[in-house]
Amino acid sequence: MAARPRLHPRRLEHEPPPAPWRAALFRVIFGVDTRAGRAFDVALIVAIVLSVLVVVLDSVAEIRAEHHALLAGLEWIFTLVFTVEYAARIVSVRSPHRYALSFLGLVDLLAVLPTYLALFVPGAHNLLAIRMLRMLRIFRVFKLTGYLWEADILVHALRASRRKIIVFLTFVLSLAVIMGSLMYLIEGEASGFTSIPRGMYWAIVTMTTVGYGDIAPRSVPGQTLAAGLMILGYAVIAVPTGIVTAELTRAQLPRADTGRACPECGADQHDGDAAFCKHCGSELAEPQGPPGETGA
Repeated sequence: MAARPRLHPRRLEHEPPPAPWRAALFRVIFGVDTRAGRAFDVALIVAIVLSVLVVVLDSVAEIRAEHHALLAGLEWIFTLVFTVEYAARIVSVRSPHRYALSFLGLVDLLAVLPTYLALFVPGAHNLLAIRMLRMLRIFRVFKLTGYLWEADILVHALRASRRKIIVFLTFVLSLAVIMGSLMYLIEGEASGFTSIPRGMYWAIVTMTTVGYGDIAPRSVPGQTLAAGLMILGYAVIAVPTGIVTAELTRAQLPRADTGRACPECGADQHDGDAAFCKHCGSELAEPQGPPGETGA
């Protein structure tokens, strides 16, 4: 029996193939089946971690005052590195707009955009706005999610248990309304329960076992009600954990073939037997064999 031809569902027959240099650049940036691709990913992970560390250190007033020039220089170096990386990803894929509008594409843009935007917000009265823009650089940490296959299992478990979690949160919210209203009626303003929303705040703090202590019941009925809510709080913590854990054990995701990325949108982590991209439907390249068997 002749093999079934694999046709691109969204590509015209007369569309020219990508230039060889773009295909080679795509293989390095989006693939891990070559030594160059693995080295690129490792270098990028190191750059992401170091850039986030610079952002964290820059938020400490003592360090910023003593090493402001060094931190600013490092920040611009990382910004230029991520700018070049973002441009290379846009150039290497067949459909740049699909990658630019994807989750990882937007994260890549947020990794460099705040530093450039801060240049156009001058003036001492805008220091707060500059700080807010610069703190958006922390989104670089999300770039690490593209290298964690295990994140797919967690996302799958959360999606599978979303209805149970919604029902559970609805129950918790209803319980907070009831307990907050009862505590408002029992204690009143003398004990700090000045309104039902204030009582709901106390109920949520008590159920989550945080216990700030800024509001506390003083009467015997109020303390009895609080004791019951505290005991119920242990169940509140255990229930969502059990729901997600059960779905995690149930998750049976096939091993993702991280060596193949979509040439159209740049998405990776497809199933090993996938013929088309699960995000945009574009045709995937044939597997190149185990990573250790492929040269640079």
